[in-house]
Amino acid sequence: MPMYEYRCQECGRKYEQLRRFADADRDLQCPECASERVERLLSAFAAHGCGGGGRFT
Repeated sequence: MPMYEYRCQECGRKYEQLRRFADADRDLQCPECASERVERLLSAFAAHGCGGGGRFT
């Protein structure tokens, strides 16, 4: 299951949650204030290079 990052539009809290891909935007509720006005954020992911100075060989 992927980890998604969310932000509450009411209280501003950011939090992460493990959810199935199909349920990523369903039945969301802020764990701080219980608001349903929650948006999914675009998260950066970690990627490891080959260590060759930025060039792939």
